[in-house]
Amino acid sequence: MLSPRSSQAISLRLTPMQIPATVTADVSKRSGRWQQTDDAAVSRLSLVLRPGEASEMLVQIRNLSAHSLQLALQVEGDFPPTWCQIGTEGAEVRSGQQTEAVLYFQLAADFFEHHQALRPGETLKLNYQGRLLAKTQEPETGRRQVETADFHLWVRPHTLYPTFLPAIYGEIDFIGRFLKIFEQSFEPSVQTLDALWAYLDPLTTPTALLPFLAHWVGWQLVPYLSLERQRSLIRNAITIYRWRGTRRGLRLYLHLATGLPLDEHLPEAEKHISITEAFHQGFVAGAARLGEDAILGGGRPFYFKVHLRLDQPNQIDEELVRSIIEQEKPAFCNYDLWISTPSTNVLESA
Repeated sequence: MLSPRSSQAISLRLTPMQIPATVTADVSKRSGRWQQTDDAAVSRLSLVLRPGEASEMLVQIRNLSAHSLQLALQVEGDFPPTWCQIGTEGAEVRSGQQTEAVLYFQLAADFFEHHQALRPGETLKLNYQGRLLAKTQEPETGRRQVETADFHLWVRPHTLYPTFLPAIYGEIDFIGRFLKIFEQSFEPSVQTLDALWAYLDPLTTPTALLPFLAHWVGWQLVPYLSLERQRSLIRNAITIYRWRGTRRGLRLYLHLATGLPLDEHLPEAEKHISITEAFHQGFVAGAARLGEDAILGGGRPFYFKVHLRLDQPNQIDEELVRSIIEQEKPAFCNYDLWISTPSTNVLESA
């Protein structure tokens, strides 16, 4: 922050929004017009930049003159101009009034990894110096004046490891940059452990790991099924095993393999996957009614019927459906498969 002089038309006050926790010793090596005389002042006017994150510096400008002033802000320094953008409230400051502006700084997320970040024989520069120029002009007299404020930018990687150390080590800037080397090496493994549940869930696991999960639950992959349906089948494999040989298990398997809805709220005869069984008490003298609950000859014991109602033609693979039924039904059972398309559904309802 600069102390206003009697001839100053404005006063400038810079307030960094991200202040570095430490100030390295190499600040004292600077010379020339960027030289700071006080380490505390250097700390107050220092802004830390994290690659991929936005950093801001608030600028407060007060008009000390008796006239309204036209204001223009400019930033210069030994850093790329693309790092900084200026946001202002307006171009005019009335006498005795104050306005504010914001310096927005942002580095590329791959600042440290970019192939041009460090060339052979060079040392990566992390500390930069900048200057804010506030140019004013009195509309009545045309008098112009420039006020400046120097600041420093510290490019530092975002690291978590110093937080696990005693506080005294956090006061050394080098410790944070040194631990970042180990963090980049170990953090991918730590993140993998944190997200291990996603690797063990068939719905979220990488495709390359899917055969392992299928083998884990003893499931045979079906190459011609879509990846999404195979994921659902593997995830529900244990449930299918548990209900194997039952109507519930067969319906669930067909639902996951074909995408037809379960329709649990509908009567059995109206479901997209209808599985009905033929139960007859046989011929009982005095009680049987021919054509209704008893038949003479031709009966098929342990028989059931699977009726699939499709919403559009060629929606399912009949060969796949038959292989599923053969696999899931009890060995002593017989079945018939009916597949009706939208046109045949209309005929049935008529």
